[in-house]
Amino acid sequence: MTFPIAGRWFERERIDDDITLIREPHVDPLGRCNIWHVRGSEADLLVDTGMGVAQLKPAIEDLFGHGVLAFATHTHFDHVGGLHEFEHRIVGRREAAVMEEPDRRFSLYREDMDPEIVRCIEDAGYRIAECLIDAAPYPGYDARAWRVEPARPTRVVDEGDEVSIGDRRFEVLELPGHSPGSVGLWEAETGTLFSGDAVYDGPLLDMLPESDIAAYRGTMERLIGLPVRAVHAGHDPSFGRERLVELCRAYLDRRAAA
Repeated sequence: MTFPIAGRWFERERIDDDITLIREPHVDPLGRCNIWHVRGSEADLLVDTGMGVAQLKPAIEDLFGHGVLAFATHTHFDHVGGLHEFEHRIVGRREAAVMEEPDRRFSLYREDMDPEIVRCIEDAGYRIAECLIDAAPYPGYDARAWRVEPARPTRVVDEGDEVSIGDRRFEVLELPGHSPGSVGLWEAETGTLFSGDAVYDGPLLDMLPESDIAAYRGTMERLIGLPVRAVHAGHDPSFGRERLVELCRAYLDRRAAA
């Protein structure tokens, strides 16, 4: 397959004075993770790091005012591709070991992916394209050689731990179901939740081999009770509390009827 060369791999959207959304427009929506940059008074926070097709750090380092804490909401391929580029890497305890030797079930090409993974994703309502990119980041790029690089965590976190960037402090929430060790970041002062793939405004994946529907139900019940003002999720647009409750209740109703 021959790809056109992308003039720019990453695009940005300023959400407010502190938060910037970074996307990879040439990645198929299935793998187009939301990458969140949060500016703090003592450090910057990067929530998830995308596919790793192109180097993330040099592309966005003009945003950084301090050292960067790179936080992985979970270790699926579309969220940790650029994690190895950063010195400070934070991962939830239940998935920390995955980054020692990242998941090899995925490829940029549908035909090279684990067939069980393909079936689970497409049964959820997604269509996996022949290739997960529609352009190359530079001439001579070998899409067949793409892999997630190992990125041993420099900090492992548990439920209730704090991730501080100075004037902003986030509490780690364990939100299992989509994956065993999915975690989010909750800032009670502003009602801001970075939810990863625990909840987003699209078809939720709960039938992957590592997913746990019972745990996912518990996560949804927990999220309904959270006094959220803004959810910045792992995919799709951000939303507020009313939509969060709708999404969580819809999931619980669907699984109750299954």
